[in-house]
Amino acid sequence: MPTQTDGMPVPSGRPHMPAGYGLTPVEAGKLLPWSWAAERLAASRNYWICTTRPDGRPHASPVWGVWLPNALYFGTDPLSTKGKNLAANPAVTVHLESGDEVVIFEGVIETLADTSLWPQLDAAYMAKYNLKLSEAGGEASILVARPQFVLAWLESDFPNTATRWVLAKK
Repeated sequence: MPTQTDGMPVPSGRPHMPAGYGLTPVEAGKLLPWSWAAERLAASRNYWICTTRPDGRPHASPVWGVWLPNALYFGTDPLSTKGKNLAANPAVTVHLESGDEVVIFEGVIETLADTSLWPQLDAAYMAKYNLKLSEAGGEASILVARPQFVLAWLESDFPNTATRWVLAKK
């Protein structure tokens, strides 16, 4: 992953889009800093999780979650549609609620195995939702979505702000 000296990903450039989208060359416009995307990922209340059903049909569902450096943590019941989809295919797209300040990422899901993160996750969930993730109940699995590819832009200035980061090879 390309990084700056502070460990933050550096923009990889403009998204790959047809010429008709009118994106300005990087030199003429400005790329968004990773901190802009990370702030929105951390502040979001709901995250749209997009998965693929075994028959190829898409499925989207909002979840609560917390963004801790470079990963989204959330819970889901393994028997839910998204839980079953992710068990069959861990590829995921995550989109925030705003269409005006867009952050979208593609990545893969893994089940959280590191129990040492529980206190940090519980504190983050408590601050955000007034609920400890470990006390959410049910048969929820705690999942981690690690971005491999991130897109972000300001809709009001899309041609100049559309930015992509490649964090890991797909």
